[in-house]
Amino acid sequence: MTKQQQYMKNLNTDQKDAVLHAKGPLLVLAGAGTGKTKVISHRFAYMTGVLKVPPTSILTMTFTNKAANEMKERIERLTGKNTDGLWIGTFHSLSARILRRDIGKLGYESDFCIYDDGDSGHIVRTILKEFKIHEALYRGIFSKISSLKASLVEPDDLLSNEESYGFDEKFARVYVRYQDELKKNNALDFNDLIMLTVKLFEKHPSVLKMYQKEFSHIMIDEFQDTNISQYRLARLLCDKHKNICVVGDDDQSIYKFRGANVGNIRNFKKDFPKVKVINLGQNYRSTQNILNVAGNIITKNTKRMPKELWTERKKGQSVFYCTTINEKEEARYISQAIKELYLKGKYSYGDIGIFYRVNQQSKAIEEVLRENGQHYSILGGANYYHKKEVKDVVSYLKAIANPHDSVSLKSIINCPPRQIGAATVTRVENEARKRDESLYATMKHIIKSNGYTASLKDKVSSFVNIIDDLIAKKRINLQDFLELIYKKTGYLKWIGDEKAKNLDSLMDAAEGKDLSGFVDIAALYSSADETYNNDVVSLMTLHNAKGLEFPVVFIAGIEDGLIPHFHAIKDPEELEEERRLFYVGVTRAQDMLIMSGTKKRKLYTSVQDQQPSRFLSEIPANCYKCIEKRPRADAIASSNVKVPAGRLNKSPFVTGARVKHPKWGVGVVRDTYGETDDVKVTVNFPSVGMKRLSLKFANLEKI
Repeated sequence: MTKQQQYMKNLNTDQKDAVLHAKGPLLVLAGAGTGKTKVISHRFAYMTGVLKVPPTSILTMTFTNKAANEMKERIERLTGKNTDGLWIGTFHSLSARILRRDIGKLGYESDFCIYDDGDSGHIVRTILKEFKIHEALYRGIFSKISSLKASLVEPDDLLSNEESYGFDEKFARVYVRYQDELKKNNALDFNDLIMLTVKLFEKHPSVLKMYQKEFSHIMIDEFQDTNISQYRLARLLCDKHKNICVVGDDDQSIYKFRGANVGNIRNFKKDFPKVKVINLGQNYRSTQNILNVAGNIITKNTKRMPKELWTERKKGQSVFYCTTINEKEEARYISQAIKELYLKGKYSYGDIGIFYRVNQQSKAIEEVLRENGQHYSILGGANYYHKKEVKDVVSYLKAIANPHDSVSLKSIINCPPRQIGAATVTRVENEARKRDESLYATMKHIIKSNGYTASLKDKVSSFVNIIDDLIAKKRINLQDFLELIYKKTGYLKWIGDEKAKNLDSLMDAAEGKDLSGFVDIAALYSSADETYNNDVVSLMTLHNAKGLEFPVVFIAGIEDGLIPHFHAIKDPEELEEERRLFYVGVTRAQDMLIMSGTKKRKLYTSVQDQQPSRFLSEIPANCYKCIEKRPRADAIASSNVKVPAGRLNKSPFVTGARVKHPKWGVGVVRDTYGETDDVKVTVNFPSVGMKRLSLKFANLEKI
């Protein structure tokens, strides 16, 4: 078998076309479950193995470390060669690599540190306090700064043209000060990594030219998730050769709140008129019944690139939609269904994913799963590197790699306790502000200068000596260096044996890494990189479900106000994104999809009447089966919700059912109530809106 035959093996016709197109721009529209990672890895193997493109000249960018690692593993299996040192990684990690080499041209030191959102947030809060701006505004301000950077708007741009950006002078001052503080600490936040790389290329054409020469081919995965700065970066790098391949699906663009711009993929054909477009339509994940539901959801979006998924798999199990009285009963239904699936022996707990729109929904589900002894884990929560003890040790490493990182230095200055209290720290901070220096530089000044008390000098000196001793030894083996940190600081003894166990994984992760590379890994690690436990049920928001798949998927809360979220209901663009989010959830399911909703739900502080999601009415009735789960008598007795007895009687006109009226045409049942001899329904007719009808007189026909 030739190498070409080897790399084309097990690819369908469209996938082969994408792999073989190695010259010029290429847009691969890859629907859910159509094998986009397979295409990228086979394309990489084909270009290097058959066309003899040097592996180091292919820049391959994606969004999570987990996706990048999967790509590397696939390429290694295909080529039999190690991928270490190749340019395969996330936008942020690859930008950091470029900046480590050339950031000096922008006035930074190459040992810069990378701040995660917690570190950056600390600086913003400190600035707000100093400017006497209410801390309640923190989230909005931090979000605006991130959004501006993702759009390549620097503080100077804002100050020179405030009105066009719609921000007041106070916000502009915060942004300017924030960026100054980062620079003083020789630190970059996540958005800086991309923004400063773009700035480096635009201000220094010779550097750009060098990288354009180095990268003859560029591949981008999950292209629909790129923001303005990421797309600008890619366009700069491919401007010379135009060998850019982007793989994505506008139907799966769900990260607008993070700055993702779905227009990037939709406008790609305009930006590259000679582009070849290949549509991957064969789905290898889901049954036809699941794809029927997904297809009917997403086709209602008007601004989308037409594509249709199909599969050679059988129709499979029916898709179900269950209505319950409240979130507790919904959780009980989900738990009981999991129990039945588990006892039948076909599925393990690890085969099951439960998705919801907002984190608050997990509480009721968790309670019932715990009651029934069903093990679960929540994906997308605080990641490993955000655990207090892990964060502390990483802060030591960051402060040693870059002593001018005042945020990391401050977090460990009295950790373990060294009699350096809040008053001492505040005094040093005030001195640093006066001198316009980092904490480390100011502490060095305090030690050497007169005019400070002996007590302050002694406290500061004891800490600085520890840091200086560790800096002198920072080039030793990283695992040995961690042991040295524990010994010199007494950190392990201070936190105790139980928490010290959490640092074992940190020691394992340090194997074979250098200090600079390791602190970058820790900073760039996100909750999306967490792996899920194969022995437990996985709970997560719909946003965190992206990129995953499960044999059995439950989607809870299919109600207006949740799916779609109430913030999006009045905005057509936001509503389309919510529909895409629902579509992403549905297409995670391989064999079974069970949707559920409630008639009443406690959201935030009050119990609210809930209506089935408007998205349900867009799915033909023959695509899913409705179940109305009647609550147990004890559940009704313990509930604050009054349930008419008639509602417990079976009726073919359950919530979500499609019906036909002789005058108003087709509608969807939103509620059923009343006594046995006079059942009434609320029906939403697109032609006339909501109507309350008595079944005795309405001549409704179930369809």
